[in-house]
Amino acid sequence: MIAAVALACGAMFAAGACISGVVRPAKVIGFLDLGGAWDATLAVVFATALAVHALAWRVVARARAPHFGGSFPAPARGEIDRVLVVGAALFGVGWGLSGYCPGPALVALASGALPTLVFVAAMAVGVVAASALRRERDE
Repeated sequence: MIAAVALACGAMFAAGACISGVVRPAKVIGFLDLGGAWDATLAVVFATALAVHALAWRVVARARAPHFGGSFPAPARGEIDRVLVVGAALFGVGWGLSGYCPGPALVALASGALPTLVFVAAMAVGVVAASALRRERDE
């Protein structure tokens, strides 16, 4: 049952990403181009996602336990450290330069476009490198 719910959520995310245009780098770069031909349509997508999340959070906050799991995860540490700031900066630079965010990039893999394949491969290398650095730091 949990796998079916996860599959349905992933399919819904992929459909929404395709419909909204976030899988098209030109759409994302147009949104980030505040000084040129700014495309504000993604602001509606982000605002809608925020509203849905806020509503869902209110519903979940009333629940005693999750429907598909033993307990809710513990809250994040909440501290802003160097790792968080550097990671956020790298994410933003990568998103701004390529027009791809990790989730939509995975959805866009279905297109088979070479730039998408290169981005996802570079992202995978970055994930492996970051994991190795974290393991090394924690040892």
